[in-house]
Amino acid sequence: MPSVLGVIMAISMTQAAIDHVARYLEKRGHGAGIRLGVRTSGCSGMAYVLEFVDAQEPEDQIFEFGGVKVMIDPKSLAYLDGTELDFVREGLNEGFKFNNPNVRSECGCGESFNV
Repeated sequence: MPSVLGVIMAISMTQAAIDHVARYLEKRGHGAGIRLGVRTSGCSGMAYVLEFVDAQEPEDQIFEFGGVKVMIDPKSLAYLDGTELDFVREGLNEGFKFNNPNVRSECGCGESFNV
């Protein structure tokens, strides 16, 4: 497990998220997994970034769940430690949901957060 100054850092995925990513990668026909990160953006300061990737970067921290690889750069991992990645369907809408215990506040539109 990755660590920062001796503290183990981790994320997790629900089975719904694992299944969704695995189906997408299978349909896509290639890919190494997903990259999860944060960037400065929005009215609250930070926004999540999630993308399907074909290769890992040398500095990526790798987590694997049911054959699905999640890659996170070390800077983002500090903000994502303890986060659970879920995939939810609510009515006609579906998408990834980030259950991040580090979030202190979120903007009204739900696009950004502050830690």
